[in-house]
Amino acid sequence: MKDAVGWHVDMEFQEDSKHTRAAALVRLPDGSELRSRGYASRHPSDGNQPRVGEEIAAARALNDLKEQLLTKAHDEIDGASGRTSYPISR
Repeated sequence: MKDAVGWHVDMEFQEDSKHTRAAALVRLPDGSELRSRGYASRHPSDGNQPRVGEEIAAARALNDLKEQLLTKAHDEIDGASGRTSYPISR
């Protein structure tokens, strides 16, 4: 049986009545850390729903983490193979 592997993403928020900022951090088993940020702003006609702002800001931060992970994986494939590989689908 293979060992179970898990990653934890830490997400923190800063909010005011109109803006939400998210900061994400993931620590990888190779010792590297990836960090990203996401942002959301409330339209004046929208009701005050902080959870929605957190979800949008978090999704944007996680999307940036996704891009960083794909780039890291692609670079590692190229480094191990000694050639330029096809880009990993986004």
